[in-house]
Amino acid sequence: MRTGYIAVLFTVSIWGLTFVSTKVLLASLTPVEILFIRFLIGALVLFIVFPHRLKTKGWQEEKYFIAAGCTGVFLYYFLENVSLLWTTASNAGVIVSTAPFFTALFSSERKSKWFYLGFAAAIAGIAMMSVSSIEFSSESLLGDALALGAATVWGIYAVLTRKIGMFGYSGIQTVRRSFLYGLIFIAIPLLFWNNFGENRDFLSPSISLNLAFLGIAASALCFVLWSVAVSKLGAVKTSVFIYLTPVITVIASAFFLQESITLLSACGTALTLLGLLLSSSK
Repeated sequence: MRTGYIAVLFTVSIWGLTFVSTKVLLASLTPVEILFIRFLIGALVLFIVFPHRLKTKGWQEEKYFIAAGCTGVFLYYFLENVSLLWTTASNAGVIVSTAPFFTALFSSERKSKWFYLGFAAAIAGIAMMSVSSIEFSSESLLGDALALGAATVWGIYAVLTRKIGMFGYSGIQTVRRSFLYGLIFIAIPLLFWNNFGENRDFLSPSISLNLAFLGIAASALCFVLWSVAVSKLGAVKTSVFIYLTPVITVIASAFFLQESITLLSACGTALTLLGLLLSSSK
């Protein structure tokens, strides 16, 4: 149980920083370029660390890996990356943190009254943070809608991860298999996105370091740790910790991107943490 908590806390801390890192990269790269390079690096790292082929029991298991690659690798991050073109990093982080709501909807696990009470508190905190930072325009609303779509997709992925964890395979192998299917789905829009890699200075620190961070830490390492957390704590309880992501994102956005932290957003942050504690209690 302790291993699960350590894994999920480390994971959401790194993922909280990814919104800032992606926002920086979007000044030089397209959303799909970031997505493809990120998970290509992640897949290569996992292969180097554990170069053993995964042999599944055929379609009855393979279909879950395909679905995980489509939802958790392609759709979630594609929607998130595109949303960051039109909304702030802090706002996207706040909205995406509603993923536990959708995980609960798609999961058959029994939820206690504390989960619902904590969820209500966290949603109230998220609303306060969102109102404090949102810029009311058609573009920002579109960005917010895409971020909400990403949260919905993640709820499906969280449940799929729990099912895949029951197969008994190595976490590295299962994540790598999902990455490979995800890359196949990513290649589809990549074919229609003009000028891939053209006039890009991939050796510049702002691009190379952020891509390394997203590919190695946020993808290869954190996806494995997330699978460990889900297997130890369950899909619903693990996803509740995503409430911590906007807290980290808001602080990091203020520090690196100079996005403002208002009194309302600070109160929302505190309420979100309270919701996390309540939802995790028994």
